[in-house]
Amino acid sequence: MDARDQRPASDPAVRIRQARPEDLPLLQDIERAAGEPFRALGMDAVADDDPPPLEDLEGYRAAGRARVTEQGGRPVAYLIWDEVDGAAHIEQVSVHPAAARRGLGRGLIEDLAERAAERGLGALTLTTYADVPWNAPYYARLGFRALRDAEVTGGLRAIRCAETAHGLDHWPRVCMRRELP
Repeated sequence: MDARDQRPASDPAVRIRQARPEDLPLLQDIERAAGEPFRALGMDAVADDDPPPLEDLEGYRAAGRARVTEQGGRPVAYLIWDEVDGAAHIEQVSVHPAAARRGLGRGLIEDLAERAAERGLGALTLTTYADVPWNAPYYARLGFRALRDAEVTGGLRAIRCAETAHGLDHWPRVCMRRELP
């Protein structure tokens, strides 16, 4: 286990750690619950979208690219990522609504930023909904900026094509980037 996993957060009952095999079904539950607020915006298709399959989550976990925030010994948030064009690309970050608005998503992103910088990666990237308050505006507050079309890398273009094929472009989406020190 990584020694940094043992660092207490501001709440000693909360810590970030590598996902374990037994966590994976719970990550799917977190994803389902985190999708529900999209219904209030008329985005039922997003709320109804299936979480990543267990096999995909296991791939991220086995590669060391799945982190969870646990509270009271149980995951309440998670982040999975890929390396895309020299950046750590946040594939998904989700917080259970019962644990929302406590900085847990931010904590996972900062944890990734630290790990990505140690690996020599130059940035964090993600794709998200442009107009959903807890999406692009939230990430902008964390130091991400929307990329102009000319700045979108080949890997990000491929991700956007896959998202379009999956039907996510029914609402405006944006690629975002945060440089790392």
